[in-house]
Amino acid sequence: MSSKNPRGRLLDIIDNANRIERYVAGVDEAAFLSDDKTRDAVERCLARISEAVVKIGAEQMSAVMPDLPVERLRGFGNVLRHAYDDIDPVLIFRIAREEVPLLRDAAQRALEN
Repeated sequence: MSSKNPRGRLLDIIDNANRIERYVAGVDEAAFLSDDKTRDAVERCLARISEAVVKIGAEQMSAVMPDLPVERLRGFGNVLRHAYDDIDPVLIFRIAREEVPLLRDAAQRALEN
């Protein structure tokens, strides 16, 4: 089931991606791993992004970002919420640096169309 307000969800993705970008700006992996507050903030924003993607729905998200594995992102959100002790902070840092900007840019393009 998709969201009744996909535009608002796309804005949520963009907002949280921008927050993540600010949180990790100028931070290398070692600094990220040693900073609990930054890690917690990034994880929370990733959980919000995951939830926004799920609420938009797989069909609509495939139009926004065809290569996005929505079910994998749903599972990732579940890990962030329920399996906190299994979270790999190195993976979180990589996602924050490499994948979140791509998703943000795709959400921005979708809003412009």
